[in-house]
Amino acid sequence: MKLINETWYLLKKEILLEWRSKYAFNGVLLYVVSTVFVCYIAFNLTPGFTSSTGYSVVWNVLFWIIMLFASVNAIAKSFMQESKSRLLYYYSIASPQAIIISKTIYNVLLMSLLSMLALLVYMVFFKNKLGDPLFYFLAVLLGSISFSTVFTMISAIASKAGNNGTLMAILSFPVIIPVILVLIRLSKSAMDGIDRSLSLQNFGALAAINVIVIATSLLLFPFLWRD
Repeated sequence: MKLINETWYLLKKEILLEWRSKYAFNGVLLYVVSTVFVCYIAFNLTPGFTSSTGYSVVWNVLFWIIMLFASVNAIAKSFMQESKSRLLYYYSIASPQAIIISKTIYNVLLMSLLSMLALLVYMVFFKNKLGDPLFYFLAVLLGSISFSTVFTMISAIASKAGNNGTLMAILSFPVIIPVILVLIRLSKSAMDGIDRSLSLQNFGALAAINVIVIATSLLLFPFLWRD
């Protein structure tokens, strides 16, 4: 019960700070919109691109690339922007498990909202027919959860290594690549309108990755926190 209360209060704190400053939300939303617009201009300058048979594949892959870098920009600062004095204050009032859980939940909520807005903006600029729109939206939400869990854990590790951005990139690479590959296959099935039951294996793979990452975070973060 104590863990739940601590997590709830820390989560409210994260949401309240973001609501007041809107730093992460506005910054990442601006990044997504500007990136989509630049891609739109670039592809319009490429003759025959929109009529290419591989357009739907490029449409899907490009969306996930944009969301990947947007996730890095939004979540990388989860721990890196925290001052040492604030971290010491957290250490005195809450358990490490409550801190990592609250950060993860907050990042999941933030990325889910940004992903939905990014998808709407993306579909405005790049017209493409979705065979199963609801299934594609579900894949985007699952992608937001996966990005949030992975990058929150990596951000916590990197923050204890002198806020080394290079270290974060190196550590996240072997974890995020399988996630991206599974998400591309899952979302491509949704675009093609393939029966949902055929994608259960991909759902299982994403769920397994998220469970492993969250379990690793809960086990590893208390040791990092004491450092």
